[in-house]
Amino acid sequence: MGPWRCLLLLPLLAPALRAQQQQFMEYVERRLTLLEERISQWHDQSSRYSTELRDFKNQVLGMLEAAEKEREAMRAEAESAAVRVDRLEREVDYLETQNPAPPCVEVDETLMDKQVATAKQRKNEKYTKLTDCSDTIASVRAMKILKRFGSASGLWTKDAAGSSEKIYVFDGTANDTVYVFPRMREFTLFSATRKAARIKLPYPWVGTGHLVYDGHLYYIRQQGLSFQVIKFNLANKTVVDSSVFPAEEQIPVFGLSPSTYIEVSADEEGLWAIYATKEDEKNMCLAKLDPASLDIEQMWDTPCPRENAEGAFVVCGALHVVYNTRLPSRARVQCVFDVSGTLAPEDASLVYFPKRYGSHSSLKYSPRERQIYAWDDGYQIIYRMEMKKKLEV
Repeated sequence: MGPWRCLLLLPLLAPALRAQQQQFMEYVERRLTLLEERISQWHDQSSRYSTELRDFKNQVLGMLEAAEKEREAMRAEAESAAVRVDRLEREVDYLETQNPAPPCVEVDETLMDKQVATAKQRKNEKYTKLTDCSDTIASVRAMKILKRFGSASGLWTKDAAGSSEKIYVFDGTANDTVYVFPRMREFTLFSATRKAARIKLPYPWVGTGHLVYDGHLYYIRQQGLSFQVIKFNLANKTVVDSSVFPAEEQIPVFGLSPSTYIEVSADEEGLWAIYATKEDEKNMCLAKLDPASLDIEQMWDTPCPRENAEGAFVVCGALHVVYNTRLPSRARVQCVFDVSGTLAPEDASLVYFPKRYGSHSSLKYSPRERQIYAWDDGYQIIYRMEMKKKLEV
């Protein structure tokens, strides 16, 4: 096609080109308008979100300021309460110092010799049970570690006979102040002794063989080479009675607990005392105590060795001795001695305790709860026991 023909076609194509150009411009304008509308919408939303965020921030700041003021007020109240508690404790300590010391209990040696003679006459006789309890321990059903409190050695317990929920804590193997928590919850949640009442005893205790039974504290006092069982009324804070334990040349009852010479234990039958003497220094002895008069009702030589023993308790008239090793491992009941003869040694379960931190410094059996309150290297543990019936011989 020649040039002159292209020139002839230009007037014909120009309107079409102008129409396409117009359509393209309209399309671009529509797209720009839509984009502007979206930008405007985004701007409006952003402004609204910014306003809401600013209002929320101001609201939170106001709440934080109010919370800080409340915290400062609570701190001031707590400090004021602490000051009042400290003042009250000083006043209580002052009142205690004003009370006269309890009179020393005279020991009637003639009466004590008579009691020893009577008990020895019944030594190793078969025990006539006071209750129909025929259970023995089958296994440790559950274990609960509550907390860590105090020294490596000590004991904690409830009243083994009463219905009180109070927790009694004896920190250490030689002290004179018992901590009393109103319930398990207070003992578990609070680490400070500020939440506990304090009972200052007239004489310091020795070892970890003490017991709370029917509203009274039975604890061991060393006096020279002899040992006394002190009966202390927890309600009026007075010594009710005391008795020199009628055993000569006593030695530590547990090979792994050298500070404990007498272990006072409670079961369904009443009170017991676990001890050892040089007369038979390899094995333990057991005595039935009268909780009212502290008299020894009956005594037994047991086949349970002291070596590697860390604790013991009585269940339904049967002594259970817990053993460990010098390098603490897994504790287990390895010797059972039934004073009534209704449980053959070969039928007794060799109960194993789960391995924890060290060795037990105390194991206090609660006959009304069927569980053991244990102190393991400063940790307070509850062992819930699975029971079974004895197979009578």
